[in-house]
Amino acid sequence: MLAFETIVLCLLFGALTHAQKVDCNQKRECPIHLYFTIDTSETIALQESPPGALVESIKLFMKEFVDQLNEEEIRGAVKISWNIGGLHFSQTQEVFSSIQPKDPFLSSIEKIRYLGKGTYIDCALRKMSEEMLLGTPNTTPLRFAVVITDGHVTGNPCGGIKVSAEDVRDKGIRVFAVAASTNIEETGLKEIANSPASVFRNDFIAVDLSQGKPIIHTETINRIIKTIRHMAFVDCYNVSCLETKGQPGPKGHRGQKGAKGDNGEAGQKGERGRPGDPGIEGPIGQPGTKGEPGPKGEKGEIGTQGKKGVAGIPGRNGTDGQKGKIGRIGAPGCKGDPGDRGPDGHPGDVGERGIPGTDGEKGDPGRPGRAGPPGPDGDGGPQGERGSNGSPGIPGTKGTPGIPGSPGKRGEDGRRGEYGPKGEPGLDGTKGDKGEMGPEGLRGLPGEPGNKGAKGDTGLPGPRGPPGATGETGKNGTRGDPGDMGPRGEPGQPGPKGDPGRPGFSYPGPRGDPGDRGDPGKRGPPGSRGDCGQKGEPGDKGTPGEPGEPGPTGEPGLRGPRGDPGRDGDPGPEGDPGLTECDVMNYIRETCGCCDCEKRCGALDIVFVIDSSESVGLTNFTLEKNFVINTINRLGSFAKDPQSESGTRVGVVQYSHSGTFQAIRLNDPKIDSLTAFKEAVKRLEWIAGGTWTPSALKFAYDNLIRDSRRAKANVTVVVITDGRFDPRDDDTLLTYLCNDPNVDVSAIGIGDMFEQIEENESLQSIACQKEGRVMGMRRFADLVAEEFIDKIETVLCPDPVIICPDLPCKSEPAVASCVQRPVDVIFMLDGSERMGLENHRRAKEFIENVARRLILADSPTDDTKARLALLQFGSAGDHREEFPLMHNLTEIVDSLATVNYLDSSSALGNAIIYAVNNLVIRQSQRLSRRNAEVAFIFITDGITSTEQLDEGVSAMKRAEGVPTVIALGSDTDEEVLRKVSLGDSSAIFRGDDFSVLSKSAFFERFIRWIC
Repeated sequence: MLAFETIVLCLLFGALTHAQKVDCNQKRECPIHLYFTIDTSETIALQESPPGALVESIKLFMKEFVDQLNEEEIRGAVKISWNIGGLHFSQTQEVFSSIQPKDPFLSSIEKIRYLGKGTYIDCALRKMSEEMLLGTPNTTPLRFAVVITDGHVTGNPCGGIKVSAEDVRDKGIRVFAVAASTNIEETGLKEIANSPASVFRNDFIAVDLSQGKPIIHTETINRIIKTIRHMAFVDCYNVSCLETKGQPGPKGHRGQKGAKGDNGEAGQKGERGRPGDPGIEGPIGQPGTKGEPGPKGEKGEIGTQGKKGVAGIPGRNGTDGQKGKIGRIGAPGCKGDPGDRGPDGHPGDVGERGIPGTDGEKGDPGRPGRAGPPGPDGDGGPQGERGSNGSPGIPGTKGTPGIPGSPGKRGEDGRRGEYGPKGEPGLDGTKGDKGEMGPEGLRGLPGEPGNKGAKGDTGLPGPRGPPGATGETGKNGTRGDPGDMGPRGEPGQPGPKGDPGRPGFSYPGPRGDPGDRGDPGKRGPPGSRGDCGQKGEPGDKGTPGEPGEPGPTGEPGLRGPRGDPGRDGDPGPEGDPGLTECDVMNYIRETCGCCDCEKRCGALDIVFVIDSSESVGLTNFTLEKNFVINTINRLGSFAKDPQSESGTRVGVVQYSHSGTFQAIRLNDPKIDSLTAFKEAVKRLEWIAGGTWTPSALKFAYDNLIRDSRRAKANVTVVVITDGRFDPRDDDTLLTYLCNDPNVDVSAIGIGDMFEQIEENESLQSIACQKEGRVMGMRRFADLVAEEFIDKIETVLCPDPVIICPDLPCKSEPAVASCVQRPVDVIFMLDGSERMGLENHRRAKEFIENVARRLILADSPTDDTKARLALLQFGSAGDHREEFPLMHNLTEIVDSLATVNYLDSSSALGNAIIYAVNNLVIRQSQRLSRRNAEVAFIFITDGITSTEQLDEGVSAMKRAEGVPTVIALGSDTDEEVLRKVSLGDSSAIFRGDDFSVLSKSAFFERFIRWIC
């Protein structure tokens, strides 16, 4: 029985094994759909001459690509087949082939003709995904796409490249991004390609133009096909016939760091930046008219009363302090009350009468006799003032010790004495018994979170543990009430007795108040008669009597003789000065501006024809508009009326492909001022289409010049273009403007392509083959350069007439006084040999006079008034910082006295850089005050080395320096002076020689300017 079962099992195993071998030998079908999306916009078509040549090269790239797509078996297990489709796009999309086999696709490539105009890549990606998902067969194919473009876009009407590319990836389409040539926008290409970019972008390029001729990049074709074949094998070779579940393998090593992700979307708008530093105070403006009083505001409501705060937790009782030392004896106490009245003394005995003496000479007046019997009590007199304490008497002899008196009553407590010095700490008492432990307090509040620790080293990956069950999140418990305070511990035993204090002070107290007057004693015996006294002093004069009645009025007296003439009176105060002629002219100039010079170019009709195609770009189109505005600002008065016989009228034509021309017309009645014209130019929007230059010239003449020009006006047309025009346009129209001999045409070509002879000939045709009317430049930024504006101004207005009113005086700029605004003045004194020792001395005197005249700052931290510094410059590296920015007049004068003449060559540009890096900013610390105007005063003739001059002027601009130039003498370099003064001719002070520095008129004008 056992043998039979063994035979049956062997037969079943053999049958199963045979069936599995049949399944494993079966080949897997792997259909692939490949889709080409080709950019044929203007930026692609115009990269190679003639226009559209690069599109033809891309078609050859696709043909060579598709020729290598063959049905084949990979490793004998996967059989791949190809179906191909494609579209080309610009602003629109055209499908030139639906998804079909190889041969029909190659035939449909010839249908491609470049579209021109703008580039909408996002819409092309959406259209591509729709076409690839049409008619999906039963077997789902692998979908790949090859997008050939330069990454440049002119708009995103379908949501943007990133959104459309994500949608394509979500539908299972893998996209390779291939650059059409080397002139690309890499960011756009990476947004198109799938991730990782190292596989789906990988610097793929279709056509190489770097060697002067188109070369198909076959390496790109081979790499993409190899990548597709590998992905097809991985996706389609999914064999499970031989699979047996084995033991899990060991954990693999940690993988390499992933490729860098694609650029993220733009972040949200950041927070508003901090306010900038306050600007330099501007000049005082003219007083405005008094405004009407505003309406009285309504009374606000009474605010609600704030809630009472929560009572704080009572603090714990403090521990007993240590016992201090015995204090010193306090100051004497307050004076006590007067004592009780003592008993009256006994009356003395009457003495015996003495023997009469001889009559002597009359003696001095005797002492007053004893008082007689008391008279009747008189009325009480007013209370006299309290007498001063008498001087202390001579101490009496020490009396016999009296009987000890009974203890007196306890006196009132004296005031507390001053604290004595702290005693030495006593010895520690014995430690008391430990008190009973109080009840456990509640848990304290959680501490503040600690600082984030430093990131630890990357540890080795541990084995993955089994997932635990997810527990429910516990709720936060309520906070408990604070616990009661524990009982206070028993006090320790007292320490030993302290050291005895030092002896007290012993000094007598203040003298007490006199006691009450005693009762009068008994009447004594009468004394002898005294001598006669001397005659008394005369009595006081009596009070004057009442005035008598006035007598009758007397007759007037005779007129006296005429007196001598008096002296001349003192001159009165000086009256207000009247308005001078200059004051009147300044007032007129400030109020109406009718005294300014005016440039007149005659009657001019100017038409600008500007390129608004896709290849220009929005930034460059904005530069074209700024060029138009800056040029018109130079051409004098603007004609308000389209029929005016003088002034300038301006028209503008912006062009792209046919049917998109826009114009500002010469005879537009709404353009009645220069401001209105500027606003119209700013409203022009970039078209971003093809380039139809010849048709634009015809449009300009037919619509702006032929019927709108003024009869007596000179007509000039300025044409701006960046490259070749579309070959579908009629090139015979390039000379359309030349048919009218009264129209002058100037052509401006921007870009390297105009260095080629054939492209320059097209510009010559536009300019009617006239000399000097073709201008070329490499960048659009050169359009708005001052040098080029000067050049085009000369072309448009070759013979201007400058009309200036005959003014008796010139006005000075109205600026605030130096007292009202901070100024840091840096003098740049030329120390070259051209200056001379005498002129150098006069320049130092001038600087000292300026320092004495200006009101200097009060301290280094004073944010108002003026400070001065001096740099004497010579050759490069030979400069002397005579003194830095300082406010002390004495130090400035002393420093000037020690300045010695350099007698060197001159390197002004290097000196400006030195001054900025040492007087304004030093080691990244700003020495000038941030709210102060930094005034650079150059005392030079401008004859200097031009090395680093532009860098020095740029450094001065970055430091917000305001230049002033004092150029004396006739031998000066005007170009250098113009650069240093930043083109402001009013900032250049001139004179015949250095003696003008001491003249009052020159000095006062300079002070008004610098303040």
